[in-house]
Amino acid sequence: MTIHAGHPFATPEPERNPLRRWRGRMVAPVSVWASGEESGRAGWTLSSFLVADGEPPEALGLLDEDSALADRLRAADPVRGATLTVNLLGWSHRGLADAFAGIAPAPGGPFTLGSWEQGNWGPVLADAPGWLGVRLVGEPEPAGWSLLVRAVVEHVEIGPEPPDGMLSYLRGRYRAVTL
Repeated sequence: MTIHAGHPFATPEPERNPLRRWRGRMVAPVSVWASGEESGRAGWTLSSFLVADGEPPEALGLLDEDSALADRLRAADPVRGATLTVNLLGWSHRGLADAFAGIAPAPGGPFTLGSWEQGNWGPVLADAPGWLGVRLVGEPEPAGWSLLVRAVVEHVEIGPEPPDGMLSYLRGRYRAVTL
């Protein structure tokens, strides 16, 4: 048996997509975007997102077009707009992030992990370091291999800072960011 420092089946670095390699050097916060109620809930892990301050402030995210959350947003009333929550994650939420990204098992679904409360905008992770209540603006649009989701921020909650740090993503791995 040989122990490898990296993934034994990964594409060698020089052969990887240069834009993805460049993007991988950007530190990104990790969040779960969620919508719906009870059995109609859907969520997805996003690290490709930003929040733009202004009048009104907006949250923009790149969502997997094949996710259940994308289906839910596409089916929303275009006039009223779907509501979502943007839940920031702490270091302790690594498993939750993997479950919502569809890369780790979650018997019963990812909402069985962690403690979730139903808010006015959708599911809220009870111990999230912070969350936003947002309303979809228009329909999600194609952006590269993703869907660009644009939403107006209607509510902001700031929770306690996790003692073990905020969850971030860098070069294909989770990292804890602390002050």
